[in-house]
Order: sequence, then structure tokens, then C-alpha cells
Amino acid sequence: MEKLKVGIIGCGGIATAKHLPSLVQIEEVEVLAFCDIVEERALDARNNFGAEAAKVFVDYLELLQEELDVVHVCTPNVSHAEISIAALEADCHVMCEKPMAKTYREGQKMVEAAKRTGKKLTIGYQNRFRTDAQYLHSICQEEALGDIYFAKAHAIRRRAVPTWGVFLDEEAQGGGPLIDIGTHALDLTLWMMNNYKPKYVTGKAYHQLSATKNAANAWGPWDPELFKVEDAAFAFITMENGATIFLESSWALNSLDTKEAKTTLCGSKGGADMNEGLTINGEDHGLLYEKKVELEAGGVDFYDGEGESPALLEAKAWVRAIIEETEPVVRPEEALVVTQILEAIYQSSKTGEPVFLTKETEKEPVK
Repeated sequence: MEKLKVGIIGCGGIATAKHLPSLVQIEEVEVLAFCDIVEERALDARNNFGAEAAKVFVDYLELLQEELDVVHVCTPNVSHAEISIAALEADCHVMCEKPMAKTYREGQKMVEAAKRTGKKLTIGYQNRFRTDAQYLHSICQEEALGDIYFAKAHAIRRRAVPTWGVFLDEEAQGGGPLIDIGTHALDLTLWMMNNYKPKYVTGKAYHQLSATKNAANAWGPWDPELFKVEDAAFAFITMENGATIFLESSWALNSLDTKEAKTTLCGSKGGADMNEGLTINGEDHGLLYEKKVELEAGGVDFYDGEGESPALLEAKAWVRAIIEETEPVVRPEEALVVTQILEAIYQSSKTGEPVFLTKETEKEPVK
């Protein structure tokens, strides 16, 4: 069979650390087009990951004139929708990096474009492909935990503020840790619960530590003048069926209880905790139990036992969905609900009021 012809729009860190190293390991793929507003980045990406005939562009519209099958969108959040929709309308399947879009309405337009064009659209939530996530999802599908009525979505860093690129620019990104890493935790939690019907949201975003000068940070001190997004955000989400989710996110927080892209689930038959490995808990014949899940098969001489990375598994599943004409693992309608909730949290923080997400408001974007 002919290889899928792939184009990359945005050749920064997420493209060169996640997408491209995975794509070049897949036999059915060749990366033939690279675009970045900084031409040097696109050239470097092509030299490191491109097929022999690969081309470089600084205008994504010119890239979309090429004969491509698939486009990966790895740009700042503000341009996710615009570029994804253009790529879909250029007859390409699209993987867009998380979050789906900066706003709920933009995400709606992406879903509409995918339906209109008949092309596949997915969002880059690679944490679904971790071993612990795959195992936990399988037992949730089997209803081993029963009715999951309370959950926590964890995305807490003590001091790990990304100081490069546009991460601190609210206009380009739409927010800070909530939209950056909180989105992963929320996606995992909703996926485990298989619950995509939020009713209302109450949330609060904080700017408590962002003004600190010469702050300790994993990537060096941030510039308070450039730190325009929240440093932490928390929310309480109530679903239509009465289930509730507590979401916590931070890049900088005075807390030792750090965990990222994790979920805690409480169901009517049992619970699950991802925070120290994966532990399943419950009650059996009048006694409480905890079961620690061994996520590795065990060591073997001369082999380290490490499997394929979540990023590679994500890319393989995406390519397989295209070739076999099946649904992608991350459906755009699911990612749209994540964006809807995130936007509602920011709105609730600004107004100090809960934001209701009824069927009526689903037709009208949250302003």
C-alpha cells in the first residue's frame, strides 16, 4: 500500500519531541511537509525527521496545497481551530495537539468541519495510552468500579512553569496550567467515567505566585511582566447524572502533593487511585482490600522491559484508524466537552458565579 503522506504545521518542541519521533517509526507513514513561521525550525525538523523529498514552508496555506493525507497541528492554541479547519477542508485527516481549541465555539467549528468534509479529526491526549490508563479504562468499561459518582482530576506541579514560547501569553494560549496540563487530567477522568454531560461548573483561577521575582523553577525564573496566565486553578464540576469531579491544576503551588495527568475514581463497587502507581480498592465479604496493579511484566536479563511510549502508541492507533477507517481513540466530540468545561471554569473564575452547561447552552457558546 502507498504510505500516508503527512504534513506538520508548527515545528516547535511538541512536534519534535512527541509527534515526529513517533511518526518516523511507523512504516506506513512518510513526513513530506514541514511548516513553521520560523523557517529555521521547519528546516531543522525536515533535516531530522523528513523524507528525502520533504518540503519546507512558512505559510501553512501553501503546505495545504501539497498532496497530503494527514496533517498534525502543533501550533499555539489560538490557531488550532483555524488551521485544523483549513486542513480538513483541504481533504486531510487532522491530529491537533491538545487542547482542542482556545474556545468552545472554535471547537464546535472543528467538529462541524470534520463532519462536513468526512475526514477524521482527533486531539493529542497521549496519556490515554499509558499502561495504567489503558488498564484502568478496561476495568471501568467492565463496570468493575460500578457507578463512578465522584472523581478527582490531578495536574499539580510545585514549581514547573514553562518559560519558553508563548506558554505565559493568555492571548495565544487561552490560559495557563488549567488549559495546558489540567486538560490532560480532565480528559483522563471523563474517559474513565464515560461521562460527557456536564451540568454546571464552579471554578477559580489564581495569580498568587506569578508576580514572584527570581522564583525557583524547573526551567529557570519566570519574568513576572510576561506571566499573564494563572499559576493555579481549581474547579468543581457537576454532571447531569449527579456525578461530581474535583479538578486541580498548577504550574506553581506551595504544595508537596504533586501529581500530573492522574485521576482518582470513586465508584459504587470500588475505587481507583493513580497517584502512587495504580491501586484498586474496595470491599469484599466484609473486608476492605487494596490491590496494587503491577504495570510491568518483570525484568529479563539483557532487556530493560520498557514498552512503547504513549506517544508512539497514540500515533500508531491514529494511523491505524485512518487506514482501517475506524473511529480514532480520542473522538473530537469528547475533546470538545473538555474544552467546554475548561472555558466554563475560566468564566466562573471571572464572574464568581457557577456556569450552567445545559442542553440549551450547548447550542450557544460560553462567552
